[in-house]
Amino acid sequence: MFYTNIESRNSKIIQTQLLLQYQYLLNIKAPLPDFQDTGFRVYSQCDEDGLLLYLFSLVGTINKICIDIAYGSPFGANTTNLICNWGWTGLLIEGNSELVKKSQEFFRQHKDTWLHPPCIIKTWVTAENINDLIKNNGISGEIDLFCLDIDGIEYWLWKSLKVIKPRVVIVEYNNFWPADKSVTVPYKPDFNRFDIHPDFCGASLLALFKLAREKGYRLVGTNKYGFNAFFVRYGIGEDIFPEISVDKCLRHPQAKDGQKKRLPEVLKYDWVEV
Repeated sequence: MFYTNIESRNSKIIQTQLLLQYQYLLNIKAPLPDFQDTGFRVYSQCDEDGLLLYLFSLVGTINKICIDIAYGSPFGANTTNLICNWGWTGLLIEGNSELVKKSQEFFRQHKDTWLHPPCIIKTWVTAENINDLIKNNGISGEIDLFCLDIDGIEYWLWKSLKVIKPRVVIVEYNNFWPADKSVTVPYKPDFNRFDIHPDFCGASLLALFKLAREKGYRLVGTNKYGFNAFFVRYGIGEDIFPEISVDKCLRHPQAKDGQKKRLPEVLKYDWVEV
């Protein structure tokens, strides 16, 4: 179901009011909301739309360029709201032909994107081709947002990424791993979790936390259920968004339930310690 003109317009009005309120609180040095309390959904799977609005309200933007790998559908993606309601542009990558066609049609019909829809390409992303894919589509250097959610080799793709320097990164992780485990699936260019087990995919949050630090980023929060991690580059808004611990991000009952029920099912597989 597509959003109507009125629904989209009302959403933009409310979001603009929120943005101005956040900036006002920052300017008068009043207490700011906790990151975890600012989430809401417009298009995103959970509350990522609100979290991103809050984050960029306070750290600003430089070019409103986003890259979203394994974009999927406009409904459930982290970047749709930014593109439709905030004038962002960027590169959306998806491996499913049908989803690519539906997304292209969505943006062609949307009143706020039909004149200049985002670039959506169908391809399979690997550690070997990720940099060329991005560069060959006209993007390099500093961008505002990079999203990575492929239910597979997220750790290895982010580790290989060099052609861009995002200010904010969102990466999905497996929240059934406890805070002291730093593991990921082994690297395979054609990795498919369904070849082995649906939950044999991704990485633990600690693995991404350590990789983020190596690449110059800090963990500032997660979505409501604690499976999408938000990282901000060092030098950007440390006084507003300080680094938080991995343990703090794994306290939701959904994560606790996963440690009891889902983790035992995949412990026997060949996870790589990193």
